[in-house]
Amino acid sequence: MKVNVWNTILQLSKERSVEPRIIIQAIEESLRVASAKFFSQNQNVQVLFKPEKGELRVYAAKRVAEKPKNPAEEISLAEALSIRPDVKEGDVVEVDLPADTLGRIAAQAAKQVIFQKVRDAEQEKIISDFTPRIGEIVTGVVRRIEADVTILEVNGTEVLFPVREKLPNDEIIRGDLIKAVIAQVLKNYQGPQIIVSRSSPRFLARLLETEIPEIANGTIEIKDIVRQPGERAKVAVVSHERDIDPVGACIGVRGNRILAISKELGGEKVDIISWSPDLVTYAKASLSPAKVDRLQVASRTEKAILAIVPQDQLSLAIGKKGINVKLASRLIGWKISIKQEDANE
Repeated sequence: MKVNVWNTILQLSKERSVEPRIIIQAIEESLRVASAKFFSQNQNVQVLFKPEKGELRVYAAKRVAEKPKNPAEEISLAEALSIRPDVKEGDVVEVDLPADTLGRIAAQAAKQVIFQKVRDAEQEKIISDFTPRIGEIVTGVVRRIEADVTILEVNGTEVLFPVREKLPNDEIIRGDLIKAVIAQVLKNYQGPQIIVSRSSPRFLARLLETEIPEIANGTIEIKDIVRQPGERAKVAVVSHERDIDPVGACIGVRGNRILAISKELGGEKVDIISWSPDLVTYAKASLSPAKVDRLQVASRTEKAILAIVPQDQLSLAIGKKGINVKLASRLIGWKISIKQEDANE
């Protein structure tokens, strides 16, 4: 049977960014499934489809028998002779689907199955395109705002920006450009879901890489990040070159580098901490910007540290709603308690 679908396949391939072979395989499979009913559910349905040549043939191979017992796999000698005059009992003949039936099934398959197959292929392509990009910063256009999620468009693909991944001060309207990091790529019955985030530590890490060349080239390493999104973050860094101060390099001249990052985060304060393998030194730095007089390991078993600070540093060490000491504790992995220095000590 002659068919003229090659141009349609090429058009679909271009519009959906799906390889022509995927579409051809989808058509073959849909024809095979639909034609099986005509052949009494014969599992040996063959499809010969060469769209570039306009050729389409669907047939079933059946063995010739004097008295067929299984019509799905056998054909009578009388029927077989009408197909091939020289056929003998025991031979295998190819029974073609009649042209009118083939045309009807082909049209039905194109409407009901092919586009589903193409959609599946599109979804697989989205998964394969975005999975290697987890951790990458992208910029999306706000298309829709729903109760618990904002829909962004990134390079023609819709991605999800859930409320939980926003910053508290993020005010978003339709048409806005939103910068976020690809946090997750999920596959479920609804199709691929690309989740982006502005509240994750990974987003801050990527912003630091973008703004600070020494981090991007590996001279300075980010050891850890903890955040209270929209309020405060602490970033522990270490330099792999002796003559480069990691804290100073990250802050920049007059704080220009860290201020640019803070602005992107809606005013979130970012403390740059010098990482140290020494627990006491690291803990002391983690309470920045507060100045700490001394620290005592209260309990190694319970991983508890006591920090002694001057009176004028007490509120700074604790932070608003206790956020500074909480983040410091999370950063070093030990519980830090703050105590004001006794004037008599």
